[in-house]
Amino acid sequence: MVDLNSVVELKENDAIAGFSIGDTVKVSAKVVEGDRERTQVFQGVVIRSRRGGVNANLTVRRIAHGVGVERTFMLHSPRLEKVEVTRRGKVRRAKLYYLRGRAGKAARIQEKTTARPE
Repeated sequence: MVDLNSVVELKENDAIAGFSIGDTVKVSAKVVEGDRERTQVFQGVVIRSRRGGVNANLTVRRIAHGVGVERTFMLHSPRLEKVEVTRRGKVRRAKLYYLRGRAGKAARIQEKTTARPE
């Protein structure tokens, strides 16, 4: 069996900021509509991040017109242009699936006040 991580060489994308779980991020992704291609921005809270070499991805959740919308982005995809952090979140869990059952003020995440060590 061939290991995909040994076959594909990963290079670091500088446009992907150092995000963590609970952060509010703006994800810019290329979307193809017919013969045209445009950039679509999806802003929301990172509820899940999977590190796994080639298969690394992040799941971002937001509320659009009262309905929860989640999108999963592959971190090493050429369609992913950039990820920028707009707000740091203070959380104590690795996966924030509990936000799916909450709405309004109960779904808010407190902002982190201390700086993140580099």
